[in-house]
Amino acid sequence: MEQQTLKITGVLSDPTRFSIYQYISRQHRDITVQEIADTFKIHTNVARLHLSKLEDVAMLVSETKKTGKGGRPSRFYSLSNEVISLQFPYRDFQRLSEIAIESLASFGEEGKKALIATGEKFGYESAREFVSSLGGDPEHMVPAEKVKFIEKIALNQGLNPEMNYDDEKHEIVFRIFNCTFKELAPTSLGVCQMHHAFINGIFRFFFGDIKLKEEGNMFQRNEMACTYTTVVVDS
Repeated sequence: MEQQTLKITGVLSDPTRFSIYQYISRQHRDITVQEIADTFKIHTNVARLHLSKLEDVAMLVSETKKTGKGGRPSRFYSLSNEVISLQFPYRDFQRLSEIAIESLASFGEEGKKALIATGEKFGYESAREFVSSLGGDPEHMVPAEKVKFIEKIALNQGLNPEMNYDDEKHEIVFRIFNCTFKELAPTSLGVCQMHHAFINGIFRFFFGDIKLKEEGNMFQRNEMACTYTTVVVDS
């Protein structure tokens, strides 16, 4: 355990390597060595070395695939599903979450409702605190500005978001490619619904009484992202 921790911190101590990992986490697709070399203006051998080191500590995975352009197959890299947590001293917040959710589950439907209501409350408050810290006021923002704020909040929470706003239809399509409750959501009571409510709370802070419609779920439908849509009104 100690040796693995030292290995991970050593890999992430290189600024370029850490930037490469962040870049890949935002792309939502497989990445080649050549793309990393071109993006970061480094030699392909250096790019390959950085990618290999990230793969060695299970932050990336790779596979060889044909590109469809002829020639030799290329190696493609993507984010690993492994969770890497570095805490000093050690804390087990996932276990605490499991205990809390299991306790709520013992109350049946009322426990599930409480989890969802609390999720929406925390989403609303997280948006309020974030905007307040930047001196913003949603009452003086146009929808496009509000969407940018929501995207920043989602980025800060590690959701790897993708947002599209149609100014003519006033429609938002919001996708998250990283579920921050991924280890709990598939099996724990109401976690997906709670997270949906949390995100809805963020949107409600900016747009008032709206509802996000779930169009895709990375767990239930084996999709890459959870997708939500909503129509907003320019106040």
